[in-house]
Amino acid sequence: MKTLYKNTTVLLVIFLLFSTTSLPAQTPYGWRGPERNGIYSETGLLKEWPVGGPEQLWETLDAGKGYSSPVIVDGKIYLTGMNEDETREIFSAYTLKGEKIYEITYGSPWKDTYPETRTTPAIEGNKAYVISGAGEIVCINTDNGDILWNIDGDVTFERKTGTWGTSECPLLFDNKLIYTPGGNQTMMVALHAQTGEVIWKSPALGEHGSYVSPLLINHHGKKQIIAAGGEHVFGVNAENGNIEWKFEDWGKEKKGEKIAPNTPIYKDGRLFFSFGYNMGSFQLQLNEEATDYEVIWRNDDFDTHIGGYVLVDGILYGSNWINNTQGNWIAVDWETGETRYDMAWSGGKSKGSVISADGLLYCYDERRGTVGLVNPTPEKFDVISEFRITQGEGPHWAHPVIDQGILYIRHGNALMAYRIK
Repeated sequence: MKTLYKNTTVLLVIFLLFSTTSLPAQTPYGWRGPERNGIYSETGLLKEWPVGGPEQLWETLDAGKGYSSPVIVDGKIYLTGMNEDETREIFSAYTLKGEKIYEITYGSPWKDTYPETRTTPAIEGNKAYVISGAGEIVCINTDNGDILWNIDGDVTFERKTGTWGTSECPLLFDNKLIYTPGGNQTMMVALHAQTGEVIWKSPALGEHGSYVSPLLINHHGKKQIIAAGGEHVFGVNAENGNIEWKFEDWGKEKKGEKIAPNTPIYKDGRLFFSFGYNMGSFQLQLNEEATDYEVIWRNDDFDTHIGGYVLVDGILYGSNWINNTQGNWIAVDWETGETRYDMAWSGGKSKGSVISADGLLYCYDERRGTVGLVNPTPEKFDVISEFRITQGEGPHWAHPVIDQGILYIRHGNALMAYRIK
């Protein structure tokens, strides 16, 4: 009995160690799902939808204009948008039935092209963290909407932006909030999540902060933040802010800024990222210390605009950029970089955003607002079911979200919920 107890104890300790190391490093409540890779761990979802789409549970038209996605935590939905006169960004809390609990203003939108709110909140405990289009970093009490602290990144860190202002969603881990102001003072900063005090500042690269929501990786036990600016993709030491490697080997010239809107994917020591506007996509192999890299492959077909991408069973899925209103859907082999298909979505539909759950893809056409349930086969763009979003206004740029068998779609001021289980 003593031997059995001892062996059971050892197995339990090993199980707990493996369980701990498998937990997401950043908060699971934020941009593009628990690991920022567009993959949701839902199961038992519908394998096809009725004609006209899945059952709509509710809709609300008071979210305010925005391209951000909802975040669902402990029976509440949190969302950012713009107020009625479009002079301020707002943070709203809803019940799971779509009833608004409260709405507060927290910052200023970008004042140039496409001013709609971008920041999907990051939530930890009873605090939400957002970054306005004007570069204000704000911490909000989710219980009542009180602002706990805020910092004007434009003034404090001398923010330098590209054409579309600040568009990143906060990265939150180890009681740190990450923000990428760019400019000549610093490229990236870590703020104390409870107080907003500066923990570290990275060196400056002299370029603007781009539109990427950064990713935290754990590479051979080392935590590193992967981000991008106007010229580089780079890795930052998560403990001290040192920039440990930089990528700028684009292989082609492009006039103007390198527009980086998509969070990278990390798997088994390799990084994948893709830019739109004919910049293509890249896979890098990091060395063991995450201080250097080797380019494994480049693919010029896969140049995702702002819709993200997912890795499912060794294949990357997403859409590419033909022009600002057109793009095909594409599949690329993770190991080789080979394009498996590059196909238009029939009926005049365009590029868009993609997430995955329960072995299927959920694709959201940004031009016409069609939502498609897609079989992730590398042979063709295989649409199983589809329906169209008619509420809201503007481009369909918000990425879908799945939680507890509910599909959430945001389009401008409209938020809709559909039962897919």
